[in-house]
Amino acid sequence: MTARVLIAGAGIGGIAAALALLARGHDVTVVEQARELRELGAGVQLGPNGTRVLIALGLGPALEAVVCPAAGKEIRLWSTGQSWKLFDLGESAIARYGAPYWMVHRGDLHRILLDALRARRPEALRLGTAATGYDQDQHGVRVTLENGDRLRADILVGADGVHSAIRRRMVGEGGARFTGLMAWRGLVAMELLPAHQRRLVGANWNGPGGHVVTYPLRRGAILNFVGVAERSDWRAESWNDPGTTAECAADFPGWHDDIQRIIRAIDTPYKWALLGRAPLERLADGRVALLGDAAHPMLPFMAQGANMAIEDGTILARCLDSEPDPAAALRRYDAARGARTARAVRGSLDNATRFHNPALAEADGAASYVDREWQPEKVAARYDWAYEYDALTVPL
Repeated sequence: MTARVLIAGAGIGGIAAALALLARGHDVTVVEQARELRELGAGVQLGPNGTRVLIALGLGPALEAVVCPAAGKEIRLWSTGQSWKLFDLGESAIARYGAPYWMVHRGDLHRILLDALRARRPEALRLGTAATGYDQDQHGVRVTLENGDRLRADILVGADGVHSAIRRRMVGEGGARFTGLMAWRGLVAMELLPAHQRRLVGANWNGPGGHVVTYPLRRGAILNFVGVAERSDWRAESWNDPGTTAECAADFPGWHDDIQRIIRAIDTPYKWALLGRAPLERLADGRVALLGDAAHPMLPFMAQGANMAIEDGTILARCLDSEPDPAAALRRYDAARGARTARAVRGSLDNATRFHNPALAEADGAASYVDREWQPEKVAARYDWAYEYDALTVPL
């Protein structure tokens, strides 16, 4: 079946889905509220489950020019800097999972996806108007746009983010709740840091009441910083609220000099509150489906948000290939994605407790805690199920 698909939202998940659908011959239109798509955000970690899809979409060469294929990831202790290997990456990831593990600036990834969409179907993207609602029947979906236009499609895909209008129309507001956590993000030029902090590895610095994640971007030219603190006084769920380095440093008192040095080198740190949402009972209704953060927003503690969105698009396209009836195809999509994405949501939430455990307060007890919690078999149980997944071939 060749379907007319309207995608609400031109983020990473929406455009990746558009490319997957176009590759299979479907007629795709993407509508986006923003009038201009700018470079936003900071780092994104692309696990093998995400990179194998992007490579299959033909984006490998463009991405290889900008990503950082980190050598590994490690656990660091907040106070002493003691380190433990989490897992190897680089060639080890390719050998173990069949695809690389890449660290990339969100703006670079988004630009490459956009360039590919414009090259393959320039007229597919409509900027400056959002999808605000829809009605559906057995013949299709009528989508209402912010500017008053109404478009018809066989299928509507809500890829319009954590505040999705399509999700609200489909399942209601949902129970977003403040987690008691807020995050800082910032970028630092590697040349501003000493040599020992320029290694091409990702690090999870864990401590009581907070954690910090750092990893290299743009072939190692910049370092991405995300610091998560337990605070109840900041509840704005925006990525673009600026703070100060003094305020950021105040959330990590007593942390290792390496962390303090990174914070001081950030030009402008940005802060946002972390909200949690329970997994939805269904990701599709009739001819309407949800994808990415609209479907399964998750805390950024497993580095799987973007990867799950990228998987969603390919599974959606495969389901449309397998079923002549759009509603049946979306039921298959729901069945294929619900349990997996819910597991990622829960795994991310579990890591919040693990990364902030009170046992990390004292160095002696902390070492025993890390040895116990990050045993190789436990690490494999937490991550292998995510990285081994192949959206291109998994049975539907």
